[in-house]
Amino acid sequence: MEDEQNILALEVEIVNVLKTVFDPEIPVNIYDLGLVYDIETTGDKKVVITMTLTAPNCPVADSLPNEVRDKVKALPGVEGVEINLVFDPPWDQSMMSEEALLELGML
Repeated sequence: MEDEQNILALEVEIVNVLKTVFDPEIPVNIYDLGLVYDIETTGDKKVVITMTLTAPNCPVADSLPNEVRDKVKALPGVEGVEINLVFDPPWDQSMMSEEALLELGML
């Protein structure tokens, strides 16, 4: 039970740190943009993040996943981070949170 609580607490911390990473072309964080498809934490202090970009030819295709990896790896209790960059399903605006839609004046 305690391990489960620790994993849930870590996942909250990961989401909070992902909300500090921004797509440079859109003034909204990558989590609220819907670019993060899955966060998996394992018992051995490893984190696997499945994410996408707004477009396959995104100018930050190299730097954005590295920024995510570095920020999540800096969290206490995280010893390794794997980023799975996928393009299926392709990202679209329907994946954005209500907060992101409000921020961009789309609601």
